[in-house]
Amino acid sequence: MRLFAAILISLSLLVWACAPTRPARAATETGAASTTSASDSQVIKITRSGAQPSRKAPAEYFTGSVRIDPLFEATEPSQTSGAYVTFEPGARSAWHIHPLGQILIVTTGAGRVQRWGGPIEEIRQGDVVWIPAGLKHWHGAAPTTAMTTLGIQEHLAGKAVGWLEKVSDAQYGETVQATAPAAAASAPPALGAPGQQTRAQQLMGDIAPKLADLTDNVLFGDVWARPELSPRDRSLVTVSALIALNRPDQLRSHLARARDNGVTREEVIETITHLAFYAGWPNAVTAIAVARQVFQKN
Repeated sequence: MRLFAAILISLSLLVWACAPTRPARAATETGAASTTSASDSQVIKITRSGAQPSRKAPAEYFTGSVRIDPLFEATEPSQTSGAYVTFEPGARSAWHIHPLGQILIVTTGAGRVQRWGGPIEEIRQGDVVWIPAGLKHWHGAAPTTAMTTLGIQEHLAGKAVGWLEKVSDAQYGETVQATAPAAAASAPPALGAPGQQTRAQQLMGDIAPKLADLTDNVLFGDVWARPELSPRDRSLVTVSALIALNRPDQLRSHLARARDNGVTREEVIETITHLAFYAGWPNAVTAIAVARQVFQKN
């Protein structure tokens, strides 16, 4: 009987002792799960270059050849997304608005931007453009030069852009407000710019009009406009040839054109350094002096 009573007492004590540990254990497990969840939210995420496929911009909202390279989507709690957009010469967006505005960073080339009712403004590599919230506008490449921009915008109720009507050829062809520095005048002007002579016409139009015509319409109007090479690549080829031939006068204007086509100062210097071993040190030294003048004036 005493043994039976002792067993009952022992069981009661055991039940009492074990009962509080259950919620404590549950709390411990819950805490571990919360810690795991919190640690997962603090992981650095790296999206490798090229991991997201490029896509062609929809013809409904763009004119000409435009490529979109997504970078990042809006992920809670952030409402910001970003992408590279590359416009081939003459390509542009439709009129549109951004509910919370947009930042455009021109990474290569040159282009245009215009607000509704305002003048067309030129934008070039390195420029940062702020588009205010709700402002009707468009942006795109120059007629003869491609442009790539990095666009960053915030989403409002899941929407980052509101598309409107397309930009007509007449609107796109309006006079561009001059914003480029004076040094850019050494580069050949765009063909057909109203009231402005091309560089070839200035140099030889009075004495050799046919040669000026061939330069404008065949060299720049046809060869430079062929899509097999981008204007940037054609500038690198031309600059390299002029360095090798030691033609500083022509090199000066083509370096300015290369700059407008998205070739950076660092790329030009590296090209000259590379060519020193193939075209000769004197040619490279001459080219460095010309490059210094062009890029210092920029």
